[in-house]
Amino acid sequence: QVQLVESGGGLVQAGDSLTLSCDASGAAFPFSQFAMGWFRQALGREREFVAATKWNDEATRYEDSVKGRFTISRDNAKNTVYLQMNSLNVEDTAVYYCAKDRQRRRSYVPTRTADFNSWGQGTQVTVSS
Repeated sequence: QVQLVESGGGLVQAGDSLTLSCDASGAAFPFSQFAMGWFRQALGREREFVAATKWNDEATRYEDSVKGRFTISRDNAKNTVYLQMNSLNVEDTAVYYCAKDRQRRRSYVPTRTADFNSWGQGTQVTVSS
């Protein structure tokens, strides 16, 4: 059973930073062989891609609005993936979800919701102006 546990969300002001963590240590899969991603869902909107890192950490992808502000990273020794978020703005307010790629050792960085088959419970990020 795959278990992903997000943490690090909270209420911040515009311009502040937050780091989200996704702990997969309780998950029964070889973490280092799967791409991991972050998605977010704002109230009344569909879930959208934010960032993802390839299984071997050799490549990353970002949604255009977060490029230059967010950084995804992974620590395979800790079975953890992070999302460092800088210069937050009110449009970043959403529930953030961690997700695991459905394909082992995918040759490219996945970005579609359908590419991922396991999701965490989400962590709320609220940015006030």
